Amino acid sequence: MGTRQQHVPMPEVTLSGFDTGLSEEEQGIQQVVHRFARDVMRPLGRELDRLPAEEAYLPGSPFWQFHTELQKLGLGAEAMGELPPVQAARLEAILIEEMAWGDAGLAVSFGAGGMPLMMARASGNQELIDLCEGKLGCWCGTQPDKGSDVLMLYPEQRYPGSKGNKGNLVAVFENDEIVINGQTSAWVSNGAVAQVALVDAVADYGDGFYDEQGNTFGCNVIVPLDLKGISRGKPLEKLGKRPLPQGEIYFDNVRVPRRFAIATRDDHEIKHAQAWAYAGTAMSLIATGLARAAFELALAYAHERKQGGAMLATHQLTQYRLGGIGMKVEAIRAMARHVSHFTKCSPRPHPYFTAAGKAFCCSELMTVARESLQLFGGVGLTREFPIEKLLRDAQAMQIEDGENNILQTHYGYLLSTLYQQDGWGRA
Repeated sequence: MGTRQQHVPMPEVTLSGFDTGLSEEEQGIQQVVHRFARDVMRPLGRELDRLPAEEAYLPGSPFWQFHTELQKLGLGAEAMGELPPVQAARLEAILIEEMAWGDAGLAVSFGAGGMPLMMARASGNQELIDLCEGKLGCWCGTQPDKGSDVLMLYPEQRYPGSKGNKGNLVAVFENDEIVINGQTSAWVSNGAVAQVALVDAVADYGDGFYDEQGNTFGCNVIVPLDLKGISRGKPLEKLGKRPLPQGEIYFDNVRVPRRFAIATRDDHEIKHAQAWAYAGTAMSLIATGLARAAFELALAYAHERKQGGAMLATHQLTQYRLGGIGMKVEAIRAMARHVSHFTKCSPRPHPYFTAAGKAFCCSELMTVARESLQLFGGVGLTREFPIEKLLRDAQAMQIEDGENNILQTHYGYLLSTLYQQDGWGRA
């Protein structure tokens, strides 16, 4: 009498794939945010994607509906700020991935919207916390003539004899006031509609904008965006991330109290680096959610579409291709979570390592989105399926918060410097 052969059971998988060790609390948060992403973010994101920019962010639009519903979840800087670093890194990774799975543009709006409050809380200034609480924020970190080079931290990276890029957004410290002039780039997330801003600008403290080595002085200032002298450009019409309102902000002799500065001459470089490390981490996690969304659409379509008399998913070539993009999704997630953990838990996090995470995750994301669309064939190019939107969103991620090649160069500089100065990597 023969015995029945026992087959290897299928592995347990979570919403996010081959995850393990998630606590009950983490699984609960993941499920809540996933439902919000599925039921609120995806429908609103698709609706916003098809609206002209001049209509998409008007009062009562789906954009504001998203933020109204989001507030009910109780997620934000204050919730994360009370957690130990390791737990905060894990929950941040779960939260941002699920939101980006719903809509990457709206996920960026959420992250950028909390930047002023996050930095105000870090400063411990209750007046600034109250100023930012309950308001949609933005981060004024780039300018028309100062983009990816904003993240160039060391004078050795500049061409010999050149000075740091001053840009055209400048702050002059006058007694108890700061006078701000110039404009941001058109790529400020939430810039077209934000109520409060974290302004990162070159600063003159009374002896010019440069030190003896040609480095610029800087400052970070919390600025309410209803002050006299502030105006906006039109929301940007763009290829991808269309649910995210981006646009320039103009400053014409805008005066704010000096006490609104949360970083000045002595600590600006450190806090500037911290802000960029946070942004790069968020972008890595957003890439994870967006890659997973594209992969899952392709996986579902492969089980719906017949070719050659059988479902696409039964063909070995399709399985090979699904395996390839599935591996990349897991690699993106692993890198993003590693970056998140390092940034939250290291005694000395560094934005150039975070830059490596952003560049890697977003580059691999592009491959996932492109290959996922390819599995749809011709219908993938139509608006009948949302995969073409995800490809456009993925393309925006290659440049947003630092162009990938520039960021990879910064990481290479960091590795070389660690080798030369600290002997890291030597046998």
